[in-house]
Amino acid sequence: MFRNLLLLSAALASAAACLPLQAGSLVDIDLIDRDSGQQLPEYDHRGRTYVPGEPGHRYAVRLRNQTDERVLVVLSVDGVNAVTGETASPSQAGYVLSPWESAEITGWRKSLDDVAQFYFTDLPDSYAARTGRPDDVGVIGIAVFRERQRYLPYPMPGPPVARGERERDGAQSKSAHTPSAARESAAAGAAHDAIAEQRIGTGHGAREWAPISRTDFVRASSRPAQVTQLRYDAGEVLAAMGVMPRYDWRYGRGDEPRAFPHGFVADPPGW
Repeated sequence: MFRNLLLLSAALASAAACLPLQAGSLVDIDLIDRDSGQQLPEYDHRGRTYVPGEPGHRYAVRLRNQTDERVLVVLSVDGVNAVTGETASPSQAGYVLSPWESAEITGWRKSLDDVAQFYFTDLPDSYAARTGRPDDVGVIGIAVFRERQRYLPYPMPGPPVARGERERDGAQSKSAHTPSAARESAAAGAAHDAIAEQRIGTGHGAREWAPISRTDFVRASSRPAQVTQLRYDAGEVLAAMGVMPRYDWRYGRGDEPRAFPHGFVADPPGW
């Protein structure tokens, strides 16, 4: 079950301007179609992960902490921070998840009590486009930070501990300059993906009650331990790009009979 209460971080630690370091999966991210109740399928293509969205449908971003510690998750939707409305940056405020906690973020944060629902809509109607920021529409991403641990002081100085921290920081710095295979593959596929124009974005929908509270969170580093992003668009656009089957059973438009043409039982005429 998902907890109704999320914790909003009030700590705004600065982050490095360079690309953040990708690490292991601390937090899983999925998209949930709230109108059908189904988790949206994911398709890997040229080093990227794509999700088909149905225009007009509401959706939620499901976050699952896979660790036994608190983590801070900065959520970006179409390049906009889903909490503050600023153009997204890892240094900004986000949601704090307790150990092993799962939560569904259902909209743009309007206050500590409510959100404006996420829904798939035509690109010009997206919140990012309506606020003059259409360049990153079609991407949902998270930057995840570990929490700084509070160590009890040793009776005597501990040089090995300090040395270990320097070595660890040095390893991270070295890794930051080593491009990952996924990043190289994504760059190779950029020209191919450019032929398909983004069709849908995320709208600013109706208000709904979604209470949270504030908490303090001190980041273990200025660089996120994990950065993950999902790209989304209308199913027919992804099919045209070769990302998903043209007649996927969930989004098929063929003329031949199908065993499962609809998701639920419809009301009879005159009901």
